[in-house]
This record gives sequence, C-alpha cells and structure tokens, in this order.
Amino acid sequence: MATKIRDIMTGSPTSVSPELDIVTVARAMRDEDIGAVLVAEGDDLKGLVTDRDLVIRGLAAGGDPSQSKIGGIASSVTATVGPDDSLDKAAQIMRERSVRRLPVIEDGRPVGIVSIGDLAIEEDSGSALADISAARSNG
Repeated sequence: MATKIRDIMTGSPTSVSPELDIVTVARAMRDEDIGAVLVAEGDDLKGLVTDRDLVIRGLAAGGDPSQSKIGGIASSVTATVGPDDSLDKAAQIMRERSVRRLPVIEDGRPVGIVSIGDLAIEEDSGSALADISAARSNG
C-alpha cells in the first residue's frame, strides 16, 4: 500500500501561462482528458483551474472566452504537499481547506497533482468514489 504522495500523484502536471485564453486552455484539457491545470509563470505557481472553474468563472460570467485570460479565473493555491508527504497529510489538508486537488511541489516547482480521487483509490479501492475516480472518461 502506498504511503507517500509520489506513489499516487499524477506526475508531470499540465501547466499553462496565466496569459492564455480560456478557450485554448479548455481545448487542452479536453485533448489531454484532464480536469485541472496548474497556472504558472515558469516554475512560479500562480493558481489552479478546474473544468468547473471554466464553467462557473469563465463561461457563466459572460464575456468572450477567447479573449478572457485563464489567470483571471484561476483559483489561488491555498495549500500544497510535497512528494514525500504522507497520504494522511494530504487528506487532512483537503478536509481542512475544502479542496479536492493539491499541487505537489518539490524544490519550489510543481511536479504533480494529487486529487481526492487518487486518495480514495488508494485508501478504499472498493468505495464508490474510488470506482468513479478510476473509471475511464465518458467525454
């Protein structure tokens, strides 16, 4: 059983510039079949954008998504974990901060993302959340 974040995280996370438009990022997320991207300038993590952010803060807010910058809708990163942190630490942070994803930072740069689904699969592979998280995308 995995005990460290590095054992379950999604490595090599997709990062985008805060200057990219919402449509370009949405297409990248679709093409890569991912639900979140990190927003960064170089190794400097600026935020995180989920597919839900695209809808709620991007499309539903009005305006032209091909002109709106992704940096304007990114959620600020309130917490991170390191690759050698425990799964329990990640779960505790997610619970305390009410977040579903945490960037994984090593030597000051993003190296992965760990999600509540990743934890569910590892901790209780028979749970409904684990089943949903492990299932192939229907998109």
